[in-house]
Amino acid sequence: MWERTLQDLIRGLRANKKDESKFISHAIDEIRQEVKSKDMELKAGAVLKLTYLDMMGYDMSWASFHVVEVMSSSKIHLKTIGYLAATQSFRQDTDVLMLTTNLLKKDLGSRPEDVAVTLNGLSHIVTPDLARDLSRDLIAMLNHSRPHIRKRAVIALYKVFVHYPEVIPQGMGRLKERLEDPDPGVVAATVNVLCELVQQNPKDYLTLAPPLFHLLTTSSNNWMLIKIIKLFGTLAPYEPRLVRKLQPPITDLISTTPAISLLYECVRTCIIGGILQGTTGNALARTCVTKLASFLEDPDQNLKYIALLAMVNIVPTHPELVAEYQDMIVSSVDDQDISIRMRALDLLSAMAGRNNLQTIVQQLLSHLVRSDSSALPSATQSLSQNTSSTNPKPANAPSQSSAYRLTLAQRILSLCSKDTYDNVVDFEWYLSVLVDLAYIADVEVGAEIRDQLVDVTSRVRAARRFAVQLMVKLLTDDSFLLNAQEEGSCAEVLWAAAFICGEYCGELAEPQKLLTYLLQPNINVLDPETIAVYLQAALKVFGYWAAELAGRWDNDDLPKVKSLVEMVEERVTEFAASSDIEVQERAANILQLFTFVRADLNAYKPKPDNSLGLGESSTSIFDPIVSTEPNFPKSLFLIRPLFDTYELNAVAPNAQASVPVPEGLDLDAWIIPPPKQVLNDIDEADGQITEPRHKKSRKGKGKDTGSSKVRGKKKAEQAENGTIAKPEVETAESRAERERRKQERLERMRDDPYYLIDDRPSSTKPTVEDVDSIPVVRLDDMPPLPGSSSQAPSLLSTPSQTTPQTFVIDKTGEMPEGALQPAAAAGTPSDGFSPAPVGNGAAALVTSSYFPPYEVEDEIPRTDTPPPIKVTRAKKKGTSGGKKKRTHKVDSASPHVE
Repeated sequence: MWERTLQDLIRGLRANKKDESKFISHAIDEIRQEVKSKDMELKAGAVLKLTYLDMMGYDMSWASFHVVEVMSSSKIHLKTIGYLAATQSFRQDTDVLMLTTNLLKKDLGSRPEDVAVTLNGLSHIVTPDLARDLSRDLIAMLNHSRPHIRKRAVIALYKVFVHYPEVIPQGMGRLKERLEDPDPGVVAATVNVLCELVQQNPKDYLTLAPPLFHLLTTSSNNWMLIKIIKLFGTLAPYEPRLVRKLQPPITDLISTTPAISLLYECVRTCIIGGILQGTTGNALARTCVTKLASFLEDPDQNLKYIALLAMVNIVPTHPELVAEYQDMIVSSVDDQDISIRMRALDLLSAMAGRNNLQTIVQQLLSHLVRSDSSALPSATQSLSQNTSSTNPKPANAPSQSSAYRLTLAQRILSLCSKDTYDNVVDFEWYLSVLVDLAYIADVEVGAEIRDQLVDVTSRVRAARRFAVQLMVKLLTDDSFLLNAQEEGSCAEVLWAAAFICGEYCGELAEPQKLLTYLLQPNINVLDPETIAVYLQAALKVFGYWAAELAGRWDNDDLPKVKSLVEMVEERVTEFAASSDIEVQERAANILQLFTFVRADLNAYKPKPDNSLGLGESSTSIFDPIVSTEPNFPKSLFLIRPLFDTYELNAVAPNAQASVPVPEGLDLDAWIIPPPKQVLNDIDEADGQITEPRHKKSRKGKGKDTGSSKVRGKKKAEQAENGTIAKPEVETAESRAERERRKQERLERMRDDPYYLIDDRPSSTKPTVEDVDSIPVVRLDDMPPLPGSSSQAPSLLSTPSQTTPQTFVIDKTGEMPEGALQPAAAAGTPSDGFSPAPVGNGAAALVTSSYFPPYEVEDEIPRTDTPPPIKVTRAKKKGTSGGKKKRTHKVDSASPHVE
């Protein structure tokens, strides 16, 4: 009978590539017949072919018992085939493994060649049961006379420790003895096993430090030294005395070894083991950084990678040493290998501080500048002035990929905003960086830039003037607006520009000129949210300018105001027809306000000039009535108080949680009552009649009025007459149906944004607090705003300063009065409000100073208290059919009714 060998099977597979499955199916049928043979040679050949097919993905679990038969062969070459098939096909749940315990015990006590094959196979097929049953035999074999058996026993014992940890205390003594084995192979195997075991619980292996230290100082095997160094790196944090002991040998290895792998492992152990800490570790730290810096200049990319990776871990303890090689690190940001570029970014992020942040950010910005950036001359010129060396990158450079440019831009933003801009010294510089980044990034970082522009401007008062300047340049840049629809454009920055110019328009000397750009028709290319902010900013700018103009009113200003109002109305009318509800609503509100302003301007009659020239109507000593009308249109003060009553400051993260719920506030009450049918469905689902909100709020506050008693009596009479159906008794089926409908309603309400769901427990009651006592706090430690805008003839510019400007950033934000810190609470007035609130970056406006006070005859001070006034009210006809008179005494000096 002719049988196929493994070589024949492989030749057949190559010859039948077009119909491989059919050939394999036929071969497996032949193998099924061969494994049933009593000839062990034929059976072993069939198992060997099955092992090859198993490597190709075909299942051979059906032949597990035949594999055990081949393993039990007395011939070494057949036994090897059996153990090879077992390591390839057996799993932890293979049922025939329970039959191999006695076989393995027998083979472990056989000839040395059988023992070697058995130990190799056992390392792959060991299970918790086999580990428990064979642990004693393996521990005994650690003292075998042959070194290769001892080495295999050490490796197999590690797998036994993994599957059966209870035997570790019994075998650790013998394993420790193998560290002094005369054969270096056994010692290396033992060190490898200990290096894996020590990761689980390092404290249990501190007793191994003496023999391991002896091997560290005497061994010349680099690979074993790497494992020993790893072991000490894990043990050193748990034994402080090891740090001083390890410094001399590790310093000697770093200085003398030519092996790069051993050198890197020594540096890594110094970092994770805390050996670089303290004064004694400074010299070793400098040695490590010097060696790693030499890797950065090596052409081998792997050495660059590991050097950057190690420096990231050294920076927290020795940043000054790494900073010496900042130029070399920055040059790696534009490396061809993306992994090296990412590690260089990580290192720059770790080493950035107050002293080197500007240099690092400018160098990173230079990598974002494209060689074909002629379309953005303003950003290119700005960067060329601030960077020391910028080399144009080719268009196909790796740094020009969109994914990397996005990562680079986000890393710049995260570097500067870390710890609430703790590393930023010059906020005017940082605002310029944000604007430059908006021009050159051409990736989706507009939202992050927008948020930081608004955040910095609101937190740093001294930088608001400069911020308004930059935002005006953005709003007046037609090219930036035209590129807003392109992919990767940072059009969201225009949102921040409009908001800042509107909120802090007090920094502008001629704010009316900005209205032309805020209301230009080209802004239709922006998203509706940005257009809405444009409209709101235009309203704020006009309100501020009109109020300032009223303070220095001249009759010649009337035509100018009228023309500006007409221009605003004309352009806002186009936005009132927008399909977006937010834009439409804001435009409609602006139109209504300006309609009132225009009517007031048309009705205003300029007063003739008088010899006094005081800006008020001239009066004569013979005039019986003194005129109190102002000499300017009153509507000029209509808009400004809507926005600048209090300053918009940064809010503390936990400020909202510190505000108590006011008494009487019911978040479950209907703002707009739904149709009656919806209320009936909800009441039916709840299974109860919902009491009106106004009745609930009257609980415990006196008796009901007479009209409510009449209504209640009428309802009772109707119930007795049968006109109102009495409530039926609820059955179990109806109760289940009601609960089902209630759950469905709650599920619908959970995803409905128009429902406010109260997740608080029903037993809790809101803290009784006075809503009027919640303050709007102005932080007293903030510096005053620089200068008044009325003194500047044009857009305010940054004056030349001989000394660097000091910026104070508000990191805490505002808090309610009850949650203020002691320092802030000390400067808070007793009424809970700031004494002089500031809005729009200008001085606070006092409402009483807008117009001269009106004098009314009733407001003449009285010298005596008037007698009470008797008011007689006629009561409507009630159930008795008669009329009753009720008399109230009203004291004009008191608002209470008796």
